[in-house]
Amino acid sequence: MSSAKKMPQFPKPYWRELEMPSFKKLMEDISVDVAIVGAGITGITAAYLLSKEGKKVAILEAGTVLNGTTGHTTAKLTAQHDIIYDELIQHFGEDKAKLYYESHTNAIEFVEKEVKEKQIDCDFSKEDAYLYATTGEYEQKLKTEYQAYQKLGIDGALTDSIPFDISIKNALIMRNQAQYHPLKFLKALLEEAVKSGCFVFEHTTATDIQDDQSDNPKVMTKDGHKVSCRHVIMASHFPFYDKPGLYFARMYASRSYAIGIKTDKSYPGGMYLSADTPSRSIRFTPIEGGTLWIIGGEGHKTGQGINTMKHYEAIEKFAEDICGIQEFSYRWSAQDLITSDKVPYIGPITSERKNIYMATGYKKWGMTTGILAGHLLRDYVLERDNPYMELYSPQRFHADPDVKSIMTANLDVAKHLIKGKVEFVPKDPDDLQAGEGSTVTYEGKRAGAYRDENGKLYVVDTTCTHLGCECEWNEGEKTWDCPCHGSRYSYTGEVIEGPAVKALELLKKE
Repeated sequence: MSSAKKMPQFPKPYWRELEMPSFKKLMEDISVDVAIVGAGITGITAAYLLSKEGKKVAILEAGTVLNGTTGHTTAKLTAQHDIIYDELIQHFGEDKAKLYYESHTNAIEFVEKEVKEKQIDCDFSKEDAYLYATTGEYEQKLKTEYQAYQKLGIDGALTDSIPFDISIKNALIMRNQAQYHPLKFLKALLEEAVKSGCFVFEHTTATDIQDDQSDNPKVMTKDGHKVSCRHVIMASHFPFYDKPGLYFARMYASRSYAIGIKTDKSYPGGMYLSADTPSRSIRFTPIEGGTLWIIGGEGHKTGQGINTMKHYEAIEKFAEDICGIQEFSYRWSAQDLITSDKVPYIGPITSERKNIYMATGYKKWGMTTGILAGHLLRDYVLERDNPYMELYSPQRFHADPDVKSIMTANLDVAKHLIKGKVEFVPKDPDDLQAGEGSTVTYEGKRAGAYRDENGKLYVVDTTCTHLGCECEWNEGEKTWDCPCHGSRYSYTGEVIEGPAVKALELLKKE
């Protein structure tokens, strides 16, 4: 195999090739109207909208802007969120199912409007979205979903073919959806927000909220600085301040994978997603000198399942089968949070804390959900009515399917908590080759070790600092992932994904 066709050794998303602005670390106590934790699609959209309204806003980002889930997306702007509308009708009723569709459609229209008005060069294009079935079971489910489309007035249709060499039973079309380069778009919004007075601080980790249930909470940072404010927006993917709502018990973390390839075939247009499992996603983006095909899928619970490199290899084989790989340019993965009823949580964390807001549980559809969340959070801060508040309220609870989902998720957590504590690990750190990571026995206890390409060894305590589950090695990303609530750490122990805010203990470095 030629070097151009080989899978990249390390993960790198196509979107991050863009040069981004950099910002200083917070070095003092400050006071603002709104403190936003997280510089992804939700935080930047909310900051842009609130800054335009004259609010004094500060964004705190633990890493660098747009380097979290937003920078690791497939970047589909669509309201076709897998098979969901029939289920929404069953559990929430037609009116709320229609609100769900409408809110995501509004998000697409917002992006289109901003692109046109501000002349943002972000590869925006309108595309039809296709959900296709390869089995009889899902063929019938798509027929039922199409009936839900008709009830809700969604512009869609059933077809029996898609323009790829894939044997399908049928496909459900949702017309007039879109795709874009999310970082090009959000970079433009961020620049506008900064011009309007928004402060941005990178490498500034929020660890807690000093909250006496007054009108002036304070966001505390890892370095001991305080951001006093009237409103706090947690747009950090997982809410770092979760004590009052215990949302970690009402969601689970899922990982999925994507590759960016070049082929000698021309792309036929449209965005495609398989209804069956394992999932497969197909779309394209224009690049200099041609087209990049973005192929994704292979979802699974974080920290669980097979060697994660196998997921990349499965997508690589699928891509080779449908279009042939001329050049394997990129690979990356993303983490998403899924709520018990599959609808995101956007709004006050509890009914008593009306000025501390969360936005999470986007179920792999953050491109529209992040935009609508920014609008919804703006209206909470400005005390404006919004027709979507009740639908996305974190305080909602529905006996079906919430109770079953919460019980199942927490039984899974208990299983992994116990398994990690009693697991026998025969491997020794000295057994590792360069580029290899594994759980090991170190000084008589379970630990995690990684030997980098230069032979340097890192040994960490694998006990997750959130609630004590044992992390597992993620070969594809070179990270330690918690199978209970989805916290992720670098091989040196630093936090990459919450709910954890404290690093793993580094036991040895040589």
